[in-house]
Amino acid sequence: MRAWLVIVPVVLVTLVGIPLQWLSVALRLPTRRSLPVLYHRIVLALVGVRVRAIGEPAPERPLLIVANHASWLDIPVLGSRLPLCFVAKSEVARWPGIGLLARLQRTIFVDRSSRTATGRVAGEMAARMNDGDPVVLFAEGTSSDGNRVLPFRSALIGAARQSLGEADGAGATIQPLAIAYVGLSGLPLGRAGRPRLAWYGDMDLAPHLMEVLRRGGVEVELRFGEPLAAAGRKAAAQEAERSVRLMLARALTGRPT
Repeated sequence: MRAWLVIVPVVLVTLVGIPLQWLSVALRLPTRRSLPVLYHRIVLALVGVRVRAIGEPAPERPLLIVANHASWLDIPVLGSRLPLCFVAKSEVARWPGIGLLARLQRTIFVDRSSRTATGRVAGEMAARMNDGDPVVLFAEGTSSDGNRVLPFRSALIGAARQSLGEADGAGATIQPLAIAYVGLSGLPLGRAGRPRLAWYGDMDLAPHLMEVLRRGGVEVELRFGEPLAAAGRKAAAQEAERSVRLMLARALTGRPT
């Protein structure tokens, strides 16, 4: 019953928001950035997700935020904090409903089966960042069980920085970000319970979505790290991975910054 009491208002808010955001994107209105933030905040409030942030997004622009990835919840959690764009696999664009929402969020889609896609996607990322939009890259290339950080892929990190460097002589600021699911229904989440919120592997989306909506009471912690000093592609990816891994471990164990 709780799940349906959440779904109905979320659907109504979505139906109202879609034409407004479509017009905003088509006419390049300032609301193309602010409407998604408002939408995600409303969705989180209805679902029952509380977000706690430690640190702040870097003020420098262009900005590339490099994060771990555990769940579909990562999208509204990050989208509720500030205007930004995501990088997602091309399959998402074909998902019913979700694909439309992703396009209205101005998501950049990457075809992982194409060897020539990296340059095109890096160019799109550079264009968005040069336009003032922070871009979020889930550098693992997939989602995990929420207890660990998978190895970061360096290709898009380096290509995006290189594209910006070619355009203005300076690369993007790269900021690591750790997303940690720390509580559920008022209780701390342990290692065994955290995969209940994570969406990974071959899990079906609909049952997982209904389970999260039925429970509610999700607590998420975001930890923003210091911008990276490394300039090389592999060095930047390795430094970002180390930073996110350390911040995630601290968040999951309750250690201070």
